[in-house]
Amino acid sequence: MITTANSSGLIRKTQFVEDLNLPFIVSMGSVIIMLLWAGAYKMTDPGAEGIVPLVTNSPFISWHFKLLGTYRGSDIIGATEIIAAILIFIGLFRPKVGMIGTFITIMMFTITSSMLITTPETIININGMGYMTFLGLFLFKDLVGLAVSLYLLSTFRNKAIMRTKKNN
Repeated sequence: MITTANSSGLIRKTQFVEDLNLPFIVSMGSVIIMLLWAGAYKMTDPGAEGIVPLVTNSPFISWHFKLLGTYRGSDIIGATEIIAAILIFIGLFRPKVGMIGTFITIMMFTITSSMLITTPETIININGMGYMTFLGLFLFKDLVGLAVSLYLLSTFRNKAIMRTKKNN
């Protein structure tokens, strides 16, 4: 149990997290690395082939591979992820650009999160209890990506507002 006397010490000892802006820096850095890595991987044959079951079962983007083909479609998805990562990085210096990057990731992560429901074999039943498979857990991480993107959008928005007020 945390008492009032202990909580003030706890609050003081954790102030560095806010002082160093760690939630923003770690969130932004993590999503940038993930987007660059995943985007680059989707531009490889194994990366493109790996997302076929996800894309073909999605009511939102199944048309994408039918229209463009697996490899070109995957290249476009990968390029979109890389562009979003670059825009989010630029957001450090130009918050409105970061907002555009996070709008892209919000759309991406919303679509990929829905694949948890639309893709077969993401949840298995063991003794009457539903569990996420490795594929399900892989897709579930996109809910975390969505949450991080919403946080980054809010932070970039606040930075843009402060910059506008400062310039007026």
